[in-house]
Amino acid sequence: MSISIDYYFTPQSPWTYLGHQRFVQIAAAAGATVRVLPVDFGKIFPLSGGLPLGQRAPQRQAYRLVELQRFSEHLQVPLNRQPKFFPVGGDPAARLITVVDQQDGSAAAMALAGAIFRAVWTEERNIADDQVLAGILKECGRDAQRLAQSQWLDIQQLYEAHTQQAIGAGVFGAPSYVVNGEIFWGQDRLDLLEKKLAAK
Repeated sequence: MSISIDYYFTPQSPWTYLGHQRFVQIAAAAGATVRVLPVDFGKIFPLSGGLPLGQRAPQRQAYRLVELQRFSEHLQVPLNRQPKFFPVGGDPAARLITVVDQQDGSAAAMALAGAIFRAVWTEERNIADDQVLAGILKECGRDAQRLAQSQWLDIQQLYEAHTQQAIGAGVFGAPSYVVNGEIFWGQDRLDLLEKKLAAK
C-alpha cells in the first residue's frame, strides 16, 4: 500500500525551497505519493499565532537571515537571502501549482513548484507577475492555458479548501509534511520524515 504525504507550503517560502529537492528524492525513494497542497498562510497565521515576516521582532528577523545562510551553505543550495521580489504575493503561483496538479499530475506540480521557488530565491523574478508565471510554465513544458485556468472559480475554491484542510490538520508553518496525521514541520525535519517513511 502506497504511503501518502500531504505537502503543505506557500510558493514564496525560502524554507520550502531549501528542502524541496531533497523532499522529492525522499518521497521517491520511499515510493510515497505526494499530495501537493499550496495553501494561504495569511489565513493560517491568525489562527496559529504566526506573524508575517515584517511584523516579527527585529532579532527574529535578523536570526532568520543567519539561519538561511547557514542552511544554504550546509545543504549546498544557492539562495539569495534578500531577493529583489520579496515579500511577494503567493496566491497566483499557488493557484497555478494547484491547477497543474489537477490537470497534469503531482509530478508536474512538484516540478513547477521547484521552478517557482528558484524564481524567487535565485533568479530575482516576480512570481506575482502573470508574464513571469507564463514564462515559468513554458520553461516547465506546461500548457500555456494553465495560467488562465488558474483563475477559474473552482481552482480558487480548491485552494481555499486546501487551506481549510491545513487548518484542520493543525498545520501552522511551511513547509509541513503530514503522514497519517503526524506533522513534520520545516525542511530541517526531513531526516525525521525519512525515518518515518522507512518504518512503514
